[in-house]
Amino acid sequence: MKTGALRSGLEAGRRPVRPDRYDPRELMGLPEPVQRYFRAALQPGQRMLAAATLDHAGTFNMSERGERWLEFTSNQRVVLARPGFDWDARIRLLPGLAVRVHDAYVAGEGVLNARLLGLPVVNLRGTPELARGEIMRFLAEAAWYPTALLPSQGVQWTPVDDRHARATLADGGTQVSLTFGFGADGLIESVRAADRGRTVAGKVVPTPWEGRWTHYAERDGMQVPLEGEVAWILPDGRKPYWRGRVTRLEYEHA
Repeated sequence: MKTGALRSGLEAGRRPVRPDRYDPRELMGLPEPVQRYFRAALQPGQRMLAAATLDHAGTFNMSERGERWLEFTSNQRVVLARPGFDWDARIRLLPGLAVRVHDAYVAGEGVLNARLLGLPVVNLRGTPELARGEIMRFLAEAAWYPTALLPSQGVQWTPVDDRHARATLADGGTQVSLTFGFGADGLIESVRAADRGRTVAGKVVPTPWEGRWTHYAERDGMQVPLEGEVAWILPDGRKPYWRGRVTRLEYEHA
C-alpha cells in the first residue's frame, strides 16, 4: 500500500468547505456541553479548516492479549470534506527493522495495511465494518481539527447529560455515532464507541472503544490536545493500545 496512492485519493475527493469562517450563531440549539466546548476551543470568526497534517510519536501495544509496547512515529494527513485520512506509521521492532502501517479512510473506503520487509502482514480494505471503524476514528480525532465538529460540517449533536453529548456523522452509506465527554474546562476529555471494529486474527470484531485526550494547547487560535491514549474495553478490563503525542501540527484553511 503506497502513501502516494492513498493521499492522491484523499485529494481527488476533496470538496469545498463552507462556510469559510466559524459563526457562534451555529451553536444555537446545541446541547449545553457542546456549546461550552466550542466556546472554549474556537474563537468567533475562526477560519474553518480544510485539511491538517500531523506528526506523532509514542508507543503501540502489538499484543492482542498481553503487553508488548513498541515505539512508533507517524505522519497523518486529514481532509475534512469529503472526510478522510491516511495514518502512515512505522512501528519499531528492532534497530533498523519496523512494521509499516497504513490505517486510512479514503473516498468512503476503509484501509488497514501492515507490511514487514515489504511483505503484507495485514491487508484489509473495502468492507462495511472497516469503513465504519475508520470514520469513527476520523470523528474521534476531530479534537485535533475542531471545526469539523460543527453542525455546518455535517455533525448532528444530541444531549446525554451535563458532561456528555452524542455526535453522529454520515458519509456515503456509512453513519456512526460516538459519545463525547467534556471536562470542567469545556474541552473534550473522552470519546467512546459501543462497537468499533477491532481486528482480531484478521477479522473485524465490534468492540467497545475509548479515546482520551489531554495536554491542550493553543494552535492557530484553537484549543487542541497534544497527547492521547486509546483503548479497547474488553470483558477483563480496559486495554490501552496507543499512547501518543503530536510533535507537529499544520493546518490548511477553507
